[in-house]
Amino acid sequence: MSFAFGIGIGTQNNQGEWLEVFYQQPVLSPDSVLLEVAGNVLDYTSGNRAIAANGDTLKNLAGALRQAGQAEQANLAAKAAESRRPVVVTLLDTDDTASSTPEVYLKLHLISHRLVRPHGVKLDGIFGLLPNLAWTSEGAIDLNELPERQLQARIEGRTLEVKSVDKFPQMTDYVVPKGVRIADTARVRLGAYVGEGTTIMHEGFINFNAGTEGASMIEGRVSAGVMIGKGSDLGGGCSTMGTLSGGGNIVISVGENCLLGANAGIGIPLGDRCTVEAGLYITSGTKVALLDDSNELVDVLKARDLAGKSDLLFRRNSQTGAVECKTNKSAIALNEELHANN
Repeated sequence: MSFAFGIGIGTQNNQGEWLEVFYQQPVLSPDSVLLEVAGNVLDYTSGNRAIAANGDTLKNLAGALRQAGQAEQANLAAKAAESRRPVVVTLLDTDDTASSTPEVYLKLHLISHRLVRPHGVKLDGIFGLLPNLAWTSEGAIDLNELPERQLQARIEGRTLEVKSVDKFPQMTDYVVPKGVRIADTARVRLGAYVGEGTTIMHEGFINFNAGTEGASMIEGRVSAGVMIGKGSDLGGGCSTMGTLSGGGNIVISVGENCLLGANAGIGIPLGDRCTVEAGLYITSGTKVALLDDSNELVDVLKARDLAGKSDLLFRRNSQTGAVECKTNKSAIALNEELHANN
């Protein structure tokens, strides 16, 4: 069984190099009929390939797909045949290391479409295949071509707005998942997995290959590689240490019904029903005083020894400054009405 398939409409620079690709209906684990039809029309046999397709080829593909009962992809191919932008058909036989920009974009779409969870696809080496672009009011533009485009816009009486300069676009220009609220869409990158019921407030941020399981409140930073469990609340300005920002190969995650207070942070995974008080940043090497129910010292250990354990309350002693950990007696329950996204 093959890994993925997608018909994408993209952007190329003046040298014909791919800058970005939009896949409206990516397919995970495409069936053999779809692959056989695409293979016959596109002269594809196997392997991971991104095949540029013109209007005539796409019309042939649409007709063949329709005859084979692949109505959804047939309709997409027919629409793509009328595109003014270049079209690519990407076929991934295996989830191997990507070798082209269209392949990377297909994998990022699979995550944001919730077809694959973070860490569910191989993303090694993608930075070298994602060009740093100007993301503008007229789409992606090669930075070398930006000055001329800006001048041309002014001559024509327009202003070309540059929204960001980055390797990743914002997710909502490509995918808007069902049942979410995103106050500032620029703060969620393509390749984020945003679970149904999630609310992301203005200061919230979700990187690629990271996300939320479901109904959660995100007012802090969800770094690359981090997954947040259902019912958890990340307070304003809090941070999770991702594998791209000093976390090494430790996969940081937050369990269900947890609370990270405002400006708190974690460099260890948390289990369920954990609380980290506002302003407290815990790294794996942080010394933690473990207290019993009577507030008596049981042991002093490193935070990594508590990684993944549930029902913990992390706080700082206001008198000594020591970081303490107790059993968390009160689980955090999100306000159901406040977080309704339908």
